[in-house]
Amino acid sequence: MTSATPHIRVAERRDIAAMHVVRLAVRENRLVSAVIGPADYEREMELTGRGWVAESDGAIVGFAVGNARTGNIWALFVAPEHERSGLGRRLHDVMVEWLFSSGLERLHLTTAPATRAFGFYVKAGWTPVDAVVRGEQRFELARSDRRSELGAR
Repeated sequence: MTSATPHIRVAERRDIAAMHVVRLAVRENRLVSAVIGPADYEREMELTGRGWVAESDGAIVGFAVGNARTGNIWALFVAPEHERSGLGRRLHDVMVEWLFSSGLERLHLTTAPATRAFGFYVKAGWTPVDAVVRGEQRFELARSDRRSELGAR
């Protein structure tokens, strides 16, 4: 891992290829289908929400994408060499704050149980609510939960 602290900025269309490289490099919650492509990123980042990237020494090492229409967390991934550095939490917090500032009252996501991502979301204040199709756990985060979690820090 580099000694430079990654810089977080709003993602742009030109970042999509590098974002997808990070998405394919993760060790857990791996992409099992090749059906996600550039058009999916473009839609999620430009039509229904926004994305953020973390750059270190000019390379994208993490990203997050949230849907401002539905409150769905579409993606939050960090390159393996930058895991456990706090970068995922930084990306999460920027995305969640933006989604709530857009007027949403509740956010949701799904992730596989018994993974580091599951523990990450619990620690970040998300509540597991019910199992969904394909065995993934659904989580929700209310704006009021976020205020409580920020006050506890």
